[in-house]
Amino acid sequence: MKKHFENWSFMRVLRLALGILIIVQSVIAKDWLFMGAGILFSLMPILNIGCCGTSGCTTPVSKSNKKVEEVSYEEVR
Repeated sequence: MKKHFENWSFMRVLRLALGILIIVQSVIAKDWLFMGAGILFSLMPILNIGCCGTSGCTTPVSKSNKKVEEVSYEEVR
């Protein structure tokens, strides 16, 4: 749970605010399909998922102490 509340940037807060705004507007307009989009856009910053910006989809580089062995090839004719 603590992971969801750390590293909040301005863009993450803005995306959450826009998602909540979409939900409120969908309740006022009684447009339930629009509410689904609002829930989706609200969950993205809460769960810190999505590719909105640079390095949004990067994976951490795994540190490995394994030695790389040289491969020998045999020619087949």
